[in-house]
Amino acid sequence: MPRIRINLPEQRLDSFIIPVRITDLNYGNHVSNNAIVEIIHEARFKFFQEFGFTELNAGGIALIMSDLSVEFKNECFYGDLLEVELYAGEISRVGFELFYKIFSKRNGNIILIALAKTTMVGFDYEDKKVKALPALLKNILAS
Repeated sequence: MPRIRINLPEQRLDSFIIPVRITDLNYGNHVSNNAIVEIIHEARFKFFQEFGFTELNAGGIALIMSDLSVEFKNECFYGDLLEVELYAGEISRVGFELFYKIFSKRNGNIILIALAKTTMVGFDYEDKKVKALPALLKNILAS
């Protein structure tokens, strides 16, 4: 059965430290699949926040997620400090790819936890239509 393989682009945008919360754990006593999605959302939020953006107003448009892929590599646990690196992928007229590398430093070792990719699309909630990305947002992603 073919598996998803996520290849990170070279263009790293930023990185953020996100601690694992007790509420991120599942019955296996490690971070749950859905918590990984929440962790990449938190990193994306922090990235946009640096520019005064939110997903409801990223330079004059809202952003919606059109797809999400996650490649799970290793478990992580309560107390881990996860570093989430963000990378810019393809940028089109109406959308862009963001890639995420999540890892933890444990006992002097770097443990790769997951790789992920989201595609974000410009959206006008009033008109309920896809909208072109503003130049300011494209420039931030391309820098």
